[in-house]
Amino acid sequence: MIVGIPKEIKDNEYRVAITPAGIDVLVKAGHRVIIERGAGTGSGIGNEEYIKAGAEIVDTAPEVFKRADMIVKVKEPLPQEYPMLRQNQILFTFLHLAPLPELISALIKSNVIAIAYETVELKDGSLPILTPMSEVAGKIAVQVGAYYLMRPHGGRGILLGGVPGVERGKVVIIGGGIVGTNAAKVALGMGAEVIIMNRSLERLRYLDDIFGGRAETTASNPYNIEKAVICADLVIGAVLITGAKAPHLVTRDMVSRMKKGSVIVDVSIDQGGCVETIKPTSHSNPVYEVDGIIHYGVTNMPGSVPRTSTFALTNATMPYVVKLANSGLEALKQDPALAKGVNIFKGKITYKAVADAAGKEFTPVERLL
Repeated sequence: MIVGIPKEIKDNEYRVAITPAGIDVLVKAGHRVIIERGAGTGSGIGNEEYIKAGAEIVDTAPEVFKRADMIVKVKEPLPQEYPMLRQNQILFTFLHLAPLPELISALIKSNVIAIAYETVELKDGSLPILTPMSEVAGKIAVQVGAYYLMRPHGGRGILLGGVPGVERGKVVIIGGGIVGTNAAKVALGMGAEVIIMNRSLERLRYLDDIFGGRAETTASNPYNIEKAVICADLVIGAVLITGAKAPHLVTRDMVSRMKKGSVIVDVSIDQGGCVETIKPTSHSNPVYEVDGIIHYGVTNMPGSVPRTSTFALTNATMPYVVKLANSGLEALKQDPALAKGVNIFKGKITYKAVADAAGKEFTPVERLL
């Protein structure tokens, strides 16, 4: 199989979808890898490293898309990439389709097999490819929040850890999954007062245990969310319903009653966001204010630490890339976790949450294989 790696073009996206080690594995398995010139530069990986591992360097993205049987990316295709997609081509990348109707339509029209990293799901419900990026994003969320809480950046002038004799900053984390857990690690490490909210009491028991009671755990319901949010200095949205749009748990009214200069970092923005007033932003223009509250809605947060993120992501993706390269669509029959990753298959929506969000017909992928 010919595996193609284009350079990412999303705003300030410096990750790349493969490392030299990944190329080495594919080449030794008998496959060809073509990669766009400079694709790895942002992650500190030069063209020569890829060539040494056995890749072919090409000058343009259209050439990559034209020649490759499978396109492996980091982020979803942008409009300028839509025309490059080819019928029966495999597209393997983060997609986050539920809030992106235009991309859904483009993928349906192109007749590709679109496999989303974020919905590859193991039997235990874990998401092996999304997990490392959720770890990164959770940790970044607190760093970003601390930065924008500083007065020169528009914030209240709060130091999250406080100092002796002065109260600490209050961090409210809505969602106790991978993002929320990693956000709590960093917030506690900075000395903040931390509240973690989650619907599952079993998960709250786990979090209380691993943090030794240092973080307050609270059942997630509208009353408790409102009570916590209006007192918070930093709110981190960490809600995930796999493949589906995030519910708006923080309402416009709650935001209007927060302390002026407080900060919201909504990591769930990829799935539409769990804050009613959030909208997607970019690293070039990351924040805006609503009612005096700073909102951060960057949709590719891990792209700001590309060296860490690229290697963490490819550690997770490469076993699946190799399966697809070795077996093609047969890999979807062989691996149920990978089959769950298929969101669109040759014009049909094959992930129910995506179909529901788009208001279109859902077709189980098993019927199409």
